[in-house]
Amino acid sequence: MNKEEIISYLSKEWKRCGINKGDVLLVHSSLKRLINEVKNRKNIVITPHIVYDSLINSLGSNGTLILPLFNFDFPKTKTFDIINTPSHMGMLTEIARLDKSSIRTGHPIYSFAVIGKKSNEFANIDNYSGYGKDSPFAKIKELNGKIAIIGLSDQRSMTSYHFVEEQKQVEYRYYKEFTGDYFDKTGNKNKKTYALYVRNLEKGITTDVNRMMDYLWENGFYKGDKFDEGLGMRTIKFNDFYNEVEKKIEEGNAINFIYSIKKE
Repeated sequence: MNKEEIISYLSKEWKRCGINKGDVLLVHSSLKRLINEVKNRKNIVITPHIVYDSLINSLGSNGTLILPLFNFDFPKTKTFDIINTPSHMGMLTEIARLDKSSIRTGHPIYSFAVIGKKSNEFANIDNYSGYGKDSPFAKIKELNGKIAIIGLSDQRSMTSYHFVEEQKQVEYRYYKEFTGDYFDKTGNKNKKTYALYVRNLEKGITTDVNRMMDYLWENGFYKGDKFDEGLGMRTIKFNDFYNEVEKKIEEGNAINFIYSIKKE
């Protein structure tokens, strides 16, 4: 198979898993299973660049691809450069960061690369809190986007849970601020302060969301393959995800589906 045939094959698989032309799509990924599965099925080795191209192809000219460029150094190094600070989220996300057509949102810990039709709607996002009401998560919700996860459980990927938690102002998290040198798109340096809505570690709060993942599967919200089956991609509509997690919080069931308390 040549490159175009591989991209076509993957694009058909992504459509089976719920990706359509014109979607606004946030993708979390670990490619190990996908690469091994395609090698076993087709006897070919795919690269992260091919996966990236297949996602762009699946979304088409009217689609928008969003990839996390999370980097957790800001609290330690007190420095962030929106042009040069790399992603800690794997090769696929670095490809997106280095794509000249992509824009990068402004939070120094939870930034995103956005490529495609509606990227301009993310261009000026510089949210104070990582999961705030003015964050990329909120914009994806507003645009009726989807989330795709490749090769990862919810526990290892779905930061969108924290967006819901912050909107609902859950009592087991609180705001923690971080201040450092911030280099903007023009290279200018400013001292800036950002926040995250973090777990209350003193109360033993532990993120524990795979129970919610199972619930979403059992109730038909996820489409595609489980993370350890097939090509490992599943999708969910962002608003469906938000509404179901919100219900659990409002019902007082967050401890049964979203977090646990670590016993000493």
